[in-house]
Amino acid sequence: MSYEFIALLMFASMMLLLLTGQRVFAVIGFVGSAAALLLWGDGSAELSFTSAMKLMKWYPMLTLPLFVFMGYMLAESRIADDLYKMFHVWMGPLRGGLAVGTILLMVIISAINGLSVAGMAVGATIAMPELLRRGYDKIMVTGVIQAGSTLGILVPPSVVLVLYGMIARQPVGHLWMAGVFPGLLMAALFIVYIVVRNLLQPELGPPLSKEERAQYSWADRIALLRGGIIPLAIFISMTGLFLTGVTSLVESSAVGATASVLAAIVRGRMTWKVLHDTTRKTLGVSCMFMWILLAALCFGAVFDGLGAVKSIEHLFVGEMHLDRWTILILMQLTFLILGVFLDDTAMLVIVAPLFIPLAGALGFDLVWYGVLYTITCQVAYLTPPFGYNLFLMRSMAPPEITLTDIYRSVVPFVGLMILTLVIIGIFPEIATWLPNHFYGND
Repeated sequence: MSYEFIALLMFASMMLLLLTGQRVFAVIGFVGSAAALLLWGDGSAELSFTSAMKLMKWYPMLTLPLFVFMGYMLAESRIADDLYKMFHVWMGPLRGGLAVGTILLMVIISAINGLSVAGMAVGATIAMPELLRRGYDKIMVTGVIQAGSTLGILVPPSVVLVLYGMIARQPVGHLWMAGVFPGLLMAALFIVYIVVRNLLQPELGPPLSKEERAQYSWADRIALLRGGIIPLAIFISMTGLFLTGVTSLVESSAVGATASVLAAIVRGRMTWKVLHDTTRKTLGVSCMFMWILLAALCFGAVFDGLGAVKSIEHLFVGEMHLDRWTILILMQLTFLILGVFLDDTAMLVIVAPLFIPLAGALGFDLVWYGVLYTITCQVAYLTPPFGYNLFLMRSMAPPEITLTDIYRSVVPFVGLMILTLVIIGIFPEIATWLPNHFYGND
């Protein structure tokens, strides 16, 4: 049996087991371990152990639970509520202004969290009831919240980019820097779409009435700006110390986690329930990601040993004579197709052993490619029928919002995400300039 056939058999077995509904890390870890045992005998038992030790020794992994803890602490202590009230008052007078404010809220939540889940929770529990009460179109509201929440996996500190950096062996600091401008570009496209759509169809996003605006004096509005000071201070303290070289990446995440606890204490919202819920949710998310990474490292080690990447490269370049850009487009299309059925971590674990080394072998910058992958994951979050955010929205949305409404709402935003993907592909400097400039590689 050729190594190419073994690699194909491993991939097919993995996809078949995933269709049974088993957990992603269990399927991938099982296929990798079983293949290693059949190929190399008892000696392969060290493969999983070596992968586990590699994961435990990877110092930047400490950033994962610390950033997750920070995001949940801000959500559980309702500091995000204050932030939305600020946007509500300042952006409300504009047509569609509350929807624009929701996108800006998502950008800030993304910048202090790194996960899509936190943005979705804040949007669905805080922004959605207010937007619907103000007469906003339910389909537009649903799309805004779902699309805005996906910014958490692109804007630093993105947990998905941490996972990508671990598997692709790329520095997390470079990846985070690379995600800044693409994330802001995507948020800007969302805002432009909302503004233009509401200019053309004013009934979709009515502004606050004069009576409601009169309730808030300029002194009240300025006082509400304090709601944005705490999250901004946390973000500056965390990233500023890191960018100036005062702290390392891990130390910066510890500063952010500590600052979130202090913020909850200062606001008088630190209770045992808040601390318990935050810690429990942090532990659950962190363990899930570590199991997935462990399985990915084991599976990837077997794939590397089989030389599957070289085989794929020979097929595309040597046999089919495709140029590298055509291969890149095919890889991204594969991600988009897989995104219909799988979440971002599953896609990363399944195709990373093939696509990431192949992208490097074709001469592409793996930091830039990480941004392309992450944007594709954002599309996957919103792609029917199994988009992760679609099911989250279904569980959090009020009864009047149907599953059909949820599916319809994401169509324009998926189009904007694909447009962002194309722009970053054509102009890679949007992603690479900041890390190159900051780290002195330009």
